[in-house]
Amino acid sequence: MVAARRPARKPASQTPSERLLVEAAQADPSKFGALYEQNFERVYFFIASRVRGRSTVEDLTSEVFHKALANLPTYERRGTPFAAWLYRIASNAIADHCKRANREQQADDDTFDTPDPVNISSKEMKSVERHALLCRLVERLPENQRRVISDRFIEGCNIKDIARRLNKSEGAVKQLQFRALQTLREQMGDRLA
Repeated sequence: MVAARRPARKPASQTPSERLLVEAAQADPSKFGALYEQNFERVYFFIASRVRGRSTVEDLTSEVFHKALANLPTYERRGTPFAAWLYRIASNAIADHCKRANREQQADDDTFDTPDPVNISSKEMKSVERHALLCRLVERLPENQRRVISDRFIEGCNIKDIARRLNKSEGAVKQLQFRALQTLREQMGDRLA
């Protein structure tokens, strides 16, 4: 019996379709939306893993894409994915945010972990990709399951509060959470296998 072998993984460089999207957006900025959609979850999680506060994460994510769009004409492919350029912009935005926050707080006991704006490890990239995939899979869940997962794990609400919000019993909310997590585990396992 011959073992089936997966094809070798492509190096982490721009795919032809990504290259075409970048070129199209450089020629016509109104086409930037496709790049935004393709990279939003990656950038959002990258920032969320380094900065506290949902509104701050949202503001910084918005800032990254605004800067990317403004600087798109000067973007040059250098054998790395477009997302790497976005991560560099995000790292700089995080560093600027931390500097502003340090100046505003003027407290010696608060420290901020400022990431290296240029060097992003492959392990870190894989983690960001995994979380971006998870975000996409959560978006595909049925409405009630998606809401339970969002309220429970993003907002940090307890089962009782979620049950009140959804006008359901706590048992029903636990069942929705169980089904959603089971679905996500299966889909993540299938995609990462």
